[in-house]
Amino acid sequence: MTEHAASLVERLTAVVPDFPKPGILFRDVTPVFADPVAFSTVCGALAEPFTDVEAVAGIEARGFALAGGIAVQRGRGVLTVRKAGKLPGEVLSEQYALEYGEAAVELRPGQLPEGTRVLVVDDVLATGGTAEATITLLERAGYHAVGFAALLELDGLGGRARLEGRLPVHTLGAAPA
Repeated sequence: MTEHAASLVERLTAVVPDFPKPGILFRDVTPVFADPVAFSTVCGALAEPFTDVEAVAGIEARGFALAGGIAVQRGRGVLTVRKAGKLPGEVLSEQYALEYGEAAVELRPGQLPEGTRVLVVDDVLATGGTAEATITLLERAGYHAVGFAALLELDGLGGRARLEGRLPVHTLGAAPA
């Protein structure tokens, strides 16, 4: 299933040069979401290596779609990991470094029982900063991150190496950074 899913991602992903700023080669995976067969196939392939998952955490924003698809297929709940300032009420926050400055992700605590086994998903794995902050945030909330899955991995940015010491990483394809 993974090879077929990888070919769908490669075929349907649009490459947009100079977005959101000059020099960036943006990978637009939304055409994968728009195709119901491709979307179902990639959601199944992303979760395939992770058999003991009790919930799925999606990283804002495209990770939400993937987490929802996986959760429906597996009969599991979804946690949404948001950018700072997007959630009401009590939140846990985790900062991480960007190329130029800092950002933060947030999660509402107490949504699931302590120790819940959570798969973390996003569309692209680049440097791994957002994914690593998400994993730390889930652990601070009392959950157990069991793996990270993404549609694409950008070569040479070190995201996989940053995460693999903490948990298994599964991606469907690679692309130049």
